[in-house]
Amino acid sequence: MPLSRRIERALPNALSIGLTGLVLMVLFGPVLLLALFSFNDSTVISLPWEGFTTRWYTEALNDDGAMSAIGHSLVVASVVTVASLVLGTLASWGLTRIPFRGRSLVAGIHGAVLVVPWLIIGIAGLIFFSQIELPLSLQTITLMHIVVTFPLVVAVVSAGLIRFDPSLEEAAIDMGASQWQMMRYVVLPQIAPSLAAAAIFAFAWSFNNFEISFFTGGFEQTFPVWVYGVLRHSSNLPVVNAASTIIALAQVLLVFGLWYGMKLMTRRRGGTDRDAAEMITGAVR
Repeated sequence: MPLSRRIERALPNALSIGLTGLVLMVLFGPVLLLALFSFNDSTVISLPWEGFTTRWYTEALNDDGAMSAIGHSLVVASVVTVASLVLGTLASWGLTRIPFRGRSLVAGIHGAVLVVPWLIIGIAGLIFFSQIELPLSLQTITLMHIVVTFPLVVAVVSAGLIRFDPSLEEAAIDMGASQWQMMRYVVLPQIAPSLAAAAIFAFAWSFNNFEISFFTGGFEQTFPVWVYGVLRHSSNLPVVNAASTIIALAQVLLVFGLWYGMKLMTRRRGGTDRDAAEMITGAVR
């Protein structure tokens, strides 16, 4: 085969690999640098290293403010995830299975929330709570997080329900299954990837949200707000790097846990590992 022909065949693959590498570097490069410098025995992010140390992790774990903020974020994100999953699944079922007048308008309203900047929603929430004289706290943060996370769950779960054949539901009812049995044994197992993906996104959105938490929170800080506060002093940067690395690692493990759970589920059904990956990515599309 002529050399020019070989180059012509290999060029698309090389370009795709290069583009993928560039995207991965842009997405994960800052996170890797953050983790790298969290082990540097210096308060300044610069090369060369002054020495390897893990004392920033010790300080982060012993920092009452950091641990309190992480705890607040975990509580808020957990409540938001559960509430959004329940409400979002119910809304998705109504939008995809129950025909009613104005269904397109309701679906559009759900989707519109996803394109409104969080800064505007945070300021609007602050004005709303001020008008009704409700003190700012973790409860107000949770309510506003549900407002922005609930439509995301609706979008993801609705996509899973649309791909699910309704005739299977009718067949289960015809064979004597109750509505609860049909939902439990037929519908929920089929949309499990969508529910898992929605839960991951809901938790991540809530945990990492800064704008809404900043404007609608009181003296109880979440983790992003705590990071913003302590970064006003450069000496706190290594502690923030260490705490952020721990959080990033936990989120990565959470995603891999989802993938492994989907892999076990597909193996029990006679599928392959590739099917598990397609279940996860398909739930997001």
